[in-house]
Formats: sequence, C-alpha cells, structure tokens
Amino acid sequence: MSEPLHLRYYAATGVITAVLLNLLLRTFVRLGGMITTLLIAAAIAAGLALVFRWREGRAPSNAERWRFTALYGGVLGLLYLGLLGMMYLQDTPSPMGLFLFSLHYLCYPLLAWWAFAPHHGRR
Repeated sequence: MSEPLHLRYYAATGVITAVLLNLLLRTFVRLGGMITTLLIAAAIAAGLALVFRWREGRAPSNAERWRFTALYGGVLGLLYLGLLGMMYLQDTPSPMGLFLFSLHYLCYPLLAWWAFAPHHGRR
C-alpha cells in the first residue's frame, strides 16, 4: 500500500470516529465540555497510533506524523468551520466563545501529533 494512501485511511478513520463519538457522548450520553473533548481526542489519537504501530510494525516517521496530522487536522478543521458557520447563523459568538471553540478543535490535531511521535515508549 502506498504511503499517502494508508495515511488517508488513518485520517478518515480518525475523523469518522471523532464525529461518531462526539454525537454519541454529547447527544445521547449528555456529556460535554472540554474534558469530553480531551477524552475523545486522546482516545482517538492513542488508538490510531497503536493501530499504526501494530499494522506497520514500526513507529511512524516524522514525515508520516506531519502528513497524518495535516490530513486529520485539515478535515476536522473544515468540519469545525462548518460548525462555526452554523453558530454564526444562530448568533454571533463572543470572543471567549471563539477561543473555547478553537481550543476544542486544537485538541484533536495536537494530541494526534503528540501520539504519533516516533519516540513514544522508547528510551
């Protein structure tokens, strides 16, 4: 399998999982806030990093780490922009609301970037 293609699968899996977990936990279980975002983002990042190491038999290279983070964060960023647009249709968010919204988004690519670090678990 070519390198860019398998990273797209990992990124797509992460995005789909993020959408489903957010819908499940925020809508049906009624959990919310930054803690829920951190738990979801950390679980997805750790799960994808573990699956990558298991399937590939190695840690991702720095190039793969950056490529994956750009794909995953980019697609989630587009979804978050759509969500932001829907927020503006309801009411203009306050600066603090925009700041918190940005923090919620940034959890996903930053934790993925951290989880895909090639040196985790090694001394």
